[in-house]
Parts: sequence; structure tokens; C-alpha cells
Amino acid sequence: MPRARRALLLLLPALILAAACAAPGSTPAAGSGGTPVITIGVADASENYWNVFKDKAAGAGITVQFVNFTDYNQPNPALSQNQLQLNQFQHLQYLANYNVKNSDTLVPIGATAVYPLPLYSLKHTSVDQIPQGGQIAIPNDPTNEARSLLVLQAAKLISLRGGGNSLSTVNDIDQATSKVTVLPVDAAQTAANLAGVDGAIVNNNYATAAKLGKDKRIFADDPNSDASKPYINTFVARAADKDNPTYQQLVAIYHSPEVEAAIRADLGDDTIFKNNDAADLQAETVRIEDNIRKIGS
Repeated sequence: MPRARRALLLLLPALILAAACAAPGSTPAAGSGGTPVITIGVADASENYWNVFKDKAAGAGITVQFVNFTDYNQPNPALSQNQLQLNQFQHLQYLANYNVKNSDTLVPIGATAVYPLPLYSLKHTSVDQIPQGGQIAIPNDPTNEARSLLVLQAAKLISLRGGGNSLSTVNDIDQATSKVTVLPVDAAQTAANLAGVDGAIVNNNYATAAKLGKDKRIFADDPNSDASKPYINTFVARAADKDNPTYQQLVAIYHSPEVEAAIRADLGDDTIFKNNDAADLQAETVRIEDNIRKIGS
């Protein structure tokens, strides 16, 4: 789903923002020697794998600049408003929800990875140890909230009316047949709440930042299941740029052995890399958007 570290967008020098701006579908800005300069919005720029990615891109004649965001709500508007050429922080479900809500047309152009969405606990070593009436913290943004509820249902901690879906909310919890209560909090605060609850669903980047090891995981969804396809993370561009060959080259660089190894070192061995082509990702996004509109109508 979508990666962040704090609650505010880091301020950027005006010069960098000016360099990042370009008309939709335009040729990327040229740096010294005429090499393209691509500005990518991310939410974990401090991770070392982006340095490896940047070096590999430079070796291919592409200069990459990163704009770090600490609020999931910011990278898509920044891309839509031409402050970026690409962003890479979100899965398809998040993108589809954003497009429908904002009448936007951003598109995925290449898959990156799927990450399990684990349930962590500092008090228990298994799901069975969580007591009746226990409390679980989950992210409160719509897409991660729905996925978290499905994880808790798979763990037999809650029941969702009608079986649940990728648009479920806490209002769909059948409290009478559920073992625990759910506490929705900002995604960035899930790990911080662990000490005061029986468990928390924590996104991969926040778990990494909080140094939550696998020994604290007591359950996770299956990132290889068909149900996980909406949660494939992607590079995203404006629709006019979906066939840009330089952007496609960057997707390929992301999957180079050196970059993938660096990603695993930073984000964990359970990173499941995906190579779905752009057309497949775009079709899946349209399908999800249609479902969102249908449920919302």
C-alpha cells in the first residue's frame, strides 16, 4: 500500500520543485550532458536501496531525483499537478480509490512488489493467545483498513458481514461474532500503539522503521494469492506518459539483481517481487475502479 515516515510533507527547495515540473506527456527535463532527469515521489527515500537504484539509473544515462513524502495523501496530487514525473509508494487498490475519489486518471506503468500485511504483537506469540475482547490497532486509510479487516478475519479474530471485500470498513464488523475490537489509527501510528493494544496491523515500511522483527509477527496474509493482486505496488505516471520508454527503463532497473538484493536487505526477505506488465496492471486498476463506483452508487 501506500510508504511514509511522519505526518507532514517535507519542504522542498523551490529550485527542485521547478526542475520537477513538466507538462503532461512532455519529454523529461535534461540534466548536464543532455541526460534525462526524472523526479520520483517516494515515501522512504532514506532507504539505501534507492541509492542503488539511482546509481544503476545513472549508469544507464538517467538522472533520478527523489522527492520524499511523509503523508500518503500527497504523492498522487503532486504527480497530477506535474511536480513529479513518477511516484512509487502505492498499490493498485490505493491508486484506484484515489482516481475515483478525485476524478483523476493516473496509471500504473510497472509492478514492483507485494508485501505481506502482518499482525504484530508485543504481548502475545500467537493469535490464539489474544483474549476475548482484546484490542487490535489497524491503519485507518480506506484501502489499508479494508485489507487489515480481511487479515483479521482470516486470523479468525473478527467476522465481516457478507464476508467482506476490499472496500470493507469497521462498520461492517459483526461485533457479536467477533473476538476483538478494532482501533483505527493513522497508518504511521500503528507501530507506536503496539505497547497499549493486543496487536496491530503494521505496513511493511512502518514495521521496518520501528524495527519490528518477524519474531513479533503472529499472522499475515498471503502475498501470492489472487486476492493480493490489488495490493501489488507500482510505479505510477500520468496517463499521457504511460508509454514513456525512459519510465519503462526505470521499471526494468528496479528489477535488476543489484536493486532487488538491496530492497530485500532494507525491507525484508518476504518481499515478493512482481513483474506484471503495464497493460495487466492498468486493466486491474480499471476493474477495481469500476467496483468502487458500483459499490458507491
